[in-house]
Amino acid sequence: MADLHDFALIAVILAIAAVAGLLATRLRQPMIVAFIGVGILVGPAGTGWVAADSTIELLARLGIAILLFLVGLKLDLHLIRSTGPVALATGLGQVLFTSVVGYLIAIALGMDSVTAVYVAVALTFSSTIIIVKLLSDKRELEQLHGRIAVGFLIVQDIVVVLVMIALNVFGRQNGDSLAVNIALVVVKGVGLLAALAVLMRYVLPWLLHHIARSQELLVLFGVAYAVSIAAVSDALGFSSEVGAFLAGVSLASTPYRDALGARLVSLRDFLLLFFFLDLGSRLEFTHAADQIPEAVIFSLFVLIGNPLIVVLIMAAMRYPVRVGFLAGLTVAQISEFSLILAALGLSLGHISNATVSLITVVGLATIGGSTYMILYSHQLYHRLARWLRVFEWTGSRASEVTQADSDVYAILYGLGRFGRHVADHLSRAGHRVLAVDFDPHRVGANTRDGVTAIYGSAEDVHFLDTLPLAQARFVISTIPLLETNRALLHALNHHEYRGHIALTAHTVHDAEQLRAAGAEVILEPFSLAADATTAVLDHLIEEDARGDDGDGHP
Repeated sequence: MADLHDFALIAVILAIAAVAGLLATRLRQPMIVAFIGVGILVGPAGTGWVAADSTIELLARLGIAILLFLVGLKLDLHLIRSTGPVALATGLGQVLFTSVVGYLIAIALGMDSVTAVYVAVALTFSSTIIIVKLLSDKRELEQLHGRIAVGFLIVQDIVVVLVMIALNVFGRQNGDSLAVNIALVVVKGVGLLAALAVLMRYVLPWLLHHIARSQELLVLFGVAYAVSIAAVSDALGFSSEVGAFLAGVSLASTPYRDALGARLVSLRDFLLLFFFLDLGSRLEFTHAADQIPEAVIFSLFVLIGNPLIVVLIMAAMRYPVRVGFLAGLTVAQISEFSLILAALGLSLGHISNATVSLITVVGLATIGGSTYMILYSHQLYHRLARWLRVFEWTGSRASEVTQADSDVYAILYGLGRFGRHVADHLSRAGHRVLAVDFDPHRVGANTRDGVTAIYGSAEDVHFLDTLPLAQARFVISTIPLLETNRALLHALNHHEYRGHIALTAHTVHDAEQLRAAGAEVILEPFSLAADATTAVLDHLIEEDARGDDGDGHP
C-alpha cells in the first residue's frame, strides 16, 4: 500500500474519510472527529501511508485560509451588541479563567512554562462551527442561551485571531528589540487595515456587483480574494490565517456574504480534511501511555470547568441558572482553532510533537463528549437541577411582584416580539399586565405604561408562589417551546389556578400536544399570520381580476 501512486493513495484516503464520516454521523458526532481520526489512522502513528508532504501541507493551508475567511465573513458584531454585555463578559471571563487555571494545572503536572501556556490557551477556545451546527439542528439558535452562546463564541474567535497575530509577530526571533517589533507591527497592521478599508469603501462594492452576476465567478473570486489577502498578510509577518480572517471581515458587510459563505462551506470541509491529514502525519504517540493521566485531567477540566464558569458569570449577571447551564455546555470542548494553534506552536519550535498529540487527544475527547452533552442538554439539566439551583439568584422577586399584585389582570410570560405586541394590546385596553421574562435586558428595557416587567422563568415551579395568581384573570405564555409550556401548564394546575390559560405553539404538532395536555386556549401566531397573508393576497387577486380589461392587461 505504501507504494501506491499518489493519486490512488488520495482516492483510498478519501474513501476511508467517507466511511469514517458516515460512522460519525450515525454516532451523531461532528465530521471534525472523523477527520482527526482519519488523519491519525493514515499518519505515522497508524498505517504510515501519509508523511509530511508539501502538497498535503499546501492543501491544508488553503483549508485553514478558507475556514478563517468564512469566520470573518460571518462575523456579526451586531449579535454581540444585541446580547448585551453578557457575551463580552462571558467570552472574556471564560477565556481568562480557563487560561489561568489550565496553566496552573499544566505547571502542576510538570510542564515547562512555554508548553503550559500553549496547552492552557488551547483549552480556552470552543468550536463555533460545531456549536452553531448543533444548536441549529436543535432549533435553539434563536433562543436566549443560543444567542448568548454564539455571541461569546464570536468573542473567542476574535481573541484567537489576536493570539495568532501575537505568536507570529513575537514568536519569531529576529534580533530586534521589543520596542522595534511593536513599532513594526503597528505600522504594518495599520497599513494592512487601511488598504482593506479602501477596498471596502471604493472597490469591493463596485467589483462584487459585476462579479455576482455569475455564481461560479463569485465563488472563484471569494477563494482568490481570501488567498491573496492571506498571502499579503503572511508576507507582512501576520500569518496567512490572520489575512484570510480580515478578508472575510472586509466582505461581511456586503449583501453577497450569505451566498458566498453558503457556497464555500463544502469546499472548506473538504480542504479541512487535508489539514487533519497533515496534522496526523506530524503526530507521534510514542508517549501516549504516559499522557493518559494528563489527557483525562485536562478533558475533565474542559468538560466540567468551562461550563461551570459560564454558569457562575451568567448567574452573577442575574440570568437563570438554566440559561447559563445550556449556554455553558457550548464551551465544554476545544476547537479546530486549538489544533491550529498547536500546529503553529510546533512550526515555531515552541512545543514538541508530544504536546500536539496531547492537545489532539483532549480535542477528540472533549468534542465527542460535549456533542452528546449538548444533544441531551435538557435531560442533563433536569438531572442536575437540584445541585445547580444553589447558583440561582432569587433576590428581590417577591418585592417586585407585590408592587403590582393588587390589580393585575393578566400574567404574561415572554417579552419577545409576539409578547410585546400582546402586552401593548392588553395595556391599551386598560388592563394591568405583569410580564415575566428570563432575559434581564428585556426586563430592564420595558417602559410600557400599565406593564410591570419582572425577572423569572416559566419552568420555575416555585416562582409561581410569588405571583398574584388569585387576582390574575389570565395567564398567557408567548413562549413557543412545547416543553416549557407543558411545565407551566402542569405547575398552574398544581397550584389550582382557576383563571384562563393561553399557551403559544408555532406548529400544528405542538398545538395538538398542548391540547392533549389540557390547554384551554392555543395561540398560533404563524397560522394566524398565514391566514391573514392569504386573505390579503386573495383581495389583491380579486381587485386585479376586476380591473383586468379582458385582454390580460389592466
